[in-house]
Amino acid sequence: MPVAELRRLRRKKVIRDWVSRTSLRPGNFILPCFVVGGKGVKEPISSMDGVYRQSTDNLIKDIADAYALGIRSVLLFGVTEAKDEYGTGAYQGDGVVQEAVREIKKEFSDRGGKDLILITDVCLCGYTSHGHCGIIRRKKTEDRCQKEEKNPSSHYIDNDATLPFLARIALSHAEAGADFVAPSAMMDGQVKAIREVLNTNGHNEVGILAYSVKYASHFYGPFRDALNSAPRFGDRKSYQMDFRNSDEALREIATDIDEGADIVMVKPALAYLDIIHRARETFRVPIAAYNVSGEYCLVKQLSRGNPEQEKGLMLEILTAIKRAGADLIITYHAKEAARWLRQE
Repeated sequence: MPVAELRRLRRKKVIRDWVSRTSLRPGNFILPCFVVGGKGVKEPISSMDGVYRQSTDNLIKDIADAYALGIRSVLLFGVTEAKDEYGTGAYQGDGVVQEAVREIKKEFSDRGGKDLILITDVCLCGYTSHGHCGIIRRKKTEDRCQKEEKNPSSHYIDNDATLPFLARIALSHAEAGADFVAPSAMMDGQVKAIREVLNTNGHNEVGILAYSVKYASHFYGPFRDALNSAPRFGDRKSYQMDFRNSDEALREIATDIDEGADIVMVKPALAYLDIIHRARETFRVPIAAYNVSGEYCLVKQLSRGNPEQEKGLMLEILTAIKRAGADLIITYHAKEAARWLRQE
């Protein structure tokens, strides 16, 4: 019996395309954007080459470029210097995200881009003075001389007290015109709280893209620089997931689906392809994966300004994420990848 020569299916690009089991298209990508107040702002993020904090007028141009490439989904993060202990700026009607949503929706509606999907991040970390994703409480201590504000062990995140704040943020985004809200605080019950407040206020059509599996990862550093959201004390390991666990990820996803999530997310992506695959095999809901800032910067560093090297690295990574089972990929390389795919 002759030996099977599988190379016959690899010898020409057309043949390789015939038998490819995984394909990428611009519609798979969600472009993450950092929006600031003001006009004419386009501020480079030093730790993320090619990524900017932008005012809405410049952001609209950026989104228009992405739209022309076939990208129809944008994830907005608000950047502000106005921070307080409770992150109250996150849910103001005239907040940076709320204003951006209104302006972007109007602009794209006027130019025929009504199919643009705006997703808004729902969290407190970018708006709190302490940089945590929830409401901070101070533990009672017998040591009255202890400097509580500098001692992480004297604080804890009050999960239940945080839920009304997250719901209020989500409602303010829905009222501004967001298509999806994306709760990322990793508070137990956050999807349920948001779904209830949206439905109660007549926003049944607004979807929830849940950060269901968000690991306490070392790949978030550049993002925290972009948002100025690093914790001022302690870390987020008490509410984000332990990266040694995988079964727990499936429990988190199942809970979010039961609470009303329309799409579930795994974050980060590259180091958690096994989680994406397990989620795909277990659940019949759309799955998103976040190709995070640290992963983006690794590609930038490895490519060393070589466009072809960067193209090869990034398309290989994005294909791996898709192959693992992700339907949607949030990536800072969205526009570059869309251009590269057009060239293939």
